[in-house]
Amino acid sequence: MALWDEVAAVRAGQGRSAAMIGEFRRTAVLVPLDDGGGLWTAGFEGMWWIHAFTDEPALARFAVAHGERRDWEYRTVLGARLLDAVVPGLGEPAGVALDVGGERPMLFPPVAGIVPDDVAVAP
Repeated sequence: MALWDEVAAVRAGQGRSAAMIGEFRRTAVLVPLDDGGGLWTAGFEGMWWIHAFTDEPALARFAVAHGERRDWEYRTVLGARLLDAVVPGLGEPAGVALDVGGERPMLFPPVAGIVPDDVAVAP
């Protein structure tokens, strides 16, 4: 099943979160870059969220919703690399926000089973 399908199934209460996380790990997602060339993140309630998008139209909708009228540069990154390397490298609690502002947003918080145990926070 594609990532979108897994997310939709979980949101409908019919999917398995482990299958969705596995599909996210295998999927290349688009991560916008900030003005300094780093991955775009946003803080919310004491935690950082790396914003990732399943495709260019989802990224474009997010950019327009945030008043961005330029082409937003991005990197294509495997979900596994975000969860296993980028999140631990931030040095503070962080998760991944997928397709925020879209029809099927999903959060991958920094908890055991999603990110490495040594950087996971208690749920």
